[in-house]
Amino acid sequence: MSSTSNSPTHHTSTIGAIGAPSRRNTELALLVFAVVIPVFAYANVGLAINDSVPPGLLSYGLGLGLLAGVGHLVVRKFAPYADPLMLPLATLLNGLGLVVIWRLDQSKRLSNYAEAAPRQLLYSAMGVALLAVVLIFLKDHRVLQRYTYISMAGALFLLILPLVPGLGANIYGAKIWIKIPGLGTLQPGEFAKIVLAVFFAGYLMVKRDALALASRRFMGLYLPRGRDLGPILVVWVISILILVFETDLGTSLLFFGMFVIMLYVATERTSWIVFGLLMSAVGAVGVASFEPHIQTRVQAWLDPMREFELSRAGVQDGVVHSEQAMQALWAFGSGGTLGTGLGQGNSDLIGFAANSDFILATFGEELGLAGVMAILLLYGLIIERGVRTALAARDPFGKLLAIGLSGAFGLQVFVVAGGVMGLIPLTGMTLPFVAYGGSSVIANWALIGILLRISDTARRPAPAPAANPDAEMTQVVRPS
Repeated sequence: MSSTSNSPTHHTSTIGAIGAPSRRNTELALLVFAVVIPVFAYANVGLAINDSVPPGLLSYGLGLGLLAGVGHLVVRKFAPYADPLMLPLATLLNGLGLVVIWRLDQSKRLSNYAEAAPRQLLYSAMGVALLAVVLIFLKDHRVLQRYTYISMAGALFLLILPLVPGLGANIYGAKIWIKIPGLGTLQPGEFAKIVLAVFFAGYLMVKRDALALASRRFMGLYLPRGRDLGPILVVWVISILILVFETDLGTSLLFFGMFVIMLYVATERTSWIVFGLLMSAVGAVGVASFEPHIQTRVQAWLDPMREFELSRAGVQDGVVHSEQAMQALWAFGSGGTLGTGLGQGNSDLIGFAANSDFILATFGEELGLAGVMAILLLYGLIIERGVRTALAARDPFGKLLAIGLSGAFGLQVFVVAGGVMGLIPLTGMTLPFVAYGGSSVIANWALIGILLRISDTARRPAPAPAANPDAEMTQVVRPS
């Protein structure tokens, strides 16, 4: 046959490595935008407040660029196939948060408080350093599965720390901080959410088949067996105890919600979601009926104007009345669609919490509805990339861990943004990457690091199989 191949290698069918672009250059290009946008915002604030370019513009730009560059180099070296969007998105949010915190530092109304922006930049550097540690030393996320029950013990230890006499600190009614001499306060719950996600992923991977079994069907829902309700009851009790002893609504909602999300993903049973929502409602209503701090937050949610008037009138009835919820709503209202412009709002009237709990109100006033939607869209993209990572993960532990971390991140954004906007009662948590708070920014950089490691493992191309000597002798003959 005249069409017989003269060169066997041209027609030998061998399976090589599946080509997959690393996308590191894409990440680098996006990081440039993630640094340039906050630098322009920083200059905008300086021009609005002082009619001049702020003197710290160059140092701010170099500092943020250095953090982004270090993060990129570590990812390029140790997680070359990781998701290309997570690092730029986190950098952009962190940079915008630093700008708004610095803008609030310039307010004469907040002159009694120490400048927060330099410390937040230091915390951000510590967070990026922790991300580097995670990527360098955590070669494979599946190693974490070995520490399932150690993670449970570690999470409980972190949650109990604020209740230790002499170590815990009660700040504005919530007992969720510990005092560290020379460094200020630390919020262990921010790190506990990551450790708990490891425990939940390891536990549910082993128990998911038993939890997915249904004993009966009721009103279109598959009801779990009585003995399988144990895990959700234990987590529910722990979340209620957190709410009672630490008077912290946000952490309680975060932990229980994360577990229910992971339980639903592991079992694919809608009934777990229904049970989780019912138990959350029962627990919250029950605790709010006798816990004064929670009652105050519920009252501020139901009637913020009344709480504002009582606070301004100086009413002494044994309850702390807060005017912040009403001021946040006024900030959103005065911002309108496009905002007053960076540096030209009055959200600093909110007071000490303007750069932490209520920083979203500053975005709402100075960047308007469009700015708030842009910020929420950035958060939504991080969550979407986390969920995409979970879908791409090849092992069940990685899937559950990625969905748990993404769910915890999304829940934290929801409870903070919902509280500031008046959708739900205020929780006292901080908006990830944006709000002032060392524990939050450091823990969330570590969370991004774990997601990057899982996505690197999921997107890494399969290795080429060993060469088969017999294949080299094969010639492909095609008819003419």
